[in-house]
Amino acid sequence: MATSGSHTPPTTAKRSRTTRNILIAAVAVVVLGGVAVGGYGVWYLFLRPGGPAAVDVAPPAIPSGVAVAAPASMDGTWQVSDTLGSMDNFTASWAGYRVKEQLGGIGANTAVGRTPKVTGSMTLTGAVIDNVQITADLTALASDAPERDGQLRRQAINTDQFPTAFFKSIQPVNLGALPADGATVSATARGALTLHGVTRTVDVALQAVRQGGLIVVTGSLSVTFADYGFQGPTSFAVLSVEDHGVMELHLLFTHA
Repeated sequence: MATSGSHTPPTTAKRSRTTRNILIAAVAVVVLGGVAVGGYGVWYLFLRPGGPAAVDVAPPAIPSGVAVAAPASMDGTWQVSDTLGSMDNFTASWAGYRVKEQLGGIGANTAVGRTPKVTGSMTLTGAVIDNVQITADLTALASDAPERDGQLRRQAINTDQFPTAFFKSIQPVNLGALPADGATVSATARGALTLHGVTRTVDVALQAVRQGGLIVVTGSLSVTFADYGFQGPTSFAVLSVEDHGVMELHLLFTHA
């Protein structure tokens, strides 16, 4: 005899319980994974914003709203500006790293850290760039995870002991002709890079664009950690880190 009211067939109820149990188990895995890595996992999975794009994805661009009058002569010394642009959208001057890592409970991730504390200069004579000297304060490196930043102070590049990175050109860069205003040019700068107390000769791929009295330069360089005497950082949250990474820079130069 049929009874009044709703009735859930046994097979439907069983499927519902099974689905509910699977969802509960999934949530438990996520939560426990987060606990296992000190809350790192859940934060990354649900709250972490997309990392900033690599500098070689697009040519350099003049920061929005920034206008610098052209000097009477382009020749002379150009200095890195620490006042133009913004680190909110990475249009200011900065240097940093990009490294692939494996995080516990999360998987593959690209770690990106940048420091706005960059100083330096270069000289321009006609279409020849020379005497490039750039210093980056690595103690100010900041990524999307303070835990990672803390590890870099004590291990890997060990900024507590080796607080700066330094690049000095060892041969001029001849552009052939001074680029037109707004035109993007590519070049390679050969120089000596000092990192973690080790100095090596490197070739840095560069792109640059000029507008008025502002020159924006972006560059990247692949770095093998062992060449500079260190390994990637390790912790309970980081299962592994590749043995190499990319150094990146974004510099705004104004005429001295």
